[in-house]
Amino acid sequence: MNSAIESSAPGWVNSLMETFGAPGAGVAIALENLFPPLPSEVILPLAGFAASTGQLGLLAVLLWTTAGSVAGALALYGIGAVLGRDRTVAIAARLPLLKVADIERTEAWFARHGAKAVFFGRMIPVFRSLISVPAGVERMPLPLFLTLTTLGSAIWNTAFVLAGHTLGERWEDVTGYVSAYSKAVLVAAVIAVLVFAAARLLRPGAGSRRG
Repeated sequence: MNSAIESSAPGWVNSLMETFGAPGAGVAIALENLFPPLPSEVILPLAGFAASTGQLGLLAVLLWTTAGSVAGALALYGIGAVLGRDRTVAIAARLPLLKVADIERTEAWFARHGAKAVFFGRMIPVFRSLISVPAGVERMPLPLFLTLTTLGSAIWNTAFVLAGHTLGERWEDVTGYVSAYSKAVLVAAVIAVLVFAAARLLRPGAGSRRG
């Protein structure tokens, strides 16, 4: 591929695209779903740039990256379904500051908002992968899960592929914006966890658990 790409993108991403074309971009995104630290903010704009040079077809890139997102999410859904509620509760019950009642409230929240969580969660870094696990645990109907995941993934992927396609050799500019967005989301999540932990520690009888 173009030396400008090779100098800034992970080598394995280049190798997949060089060897398999647009399907290689799909494989890279599937792996990104399974291992969230992998850089989707690099893979998608890079694929868009490759499409702008004619090395890959734009429509093929959009279709294959969306298919890769769905495949990765489906694998995580399967993990949640196999793990099941009982094992999840057993594992969570061993964690500090967490009570069975918290899990029950989470289940109730997911029952009310699960569809929105899966759809919009596909557009939030890190959580876009993790949201598939509780969907599997709660056994969200598979057709609904696939529909919401496909729509949410298509929106996210299209935005960044087209950004890379439009920016051309300046495709890396996209990563700066996404990095700032990702950091803001993670900071908000850390704050939420700290607030939750503080509330648990300061609440009377914090050490007790409900069976």
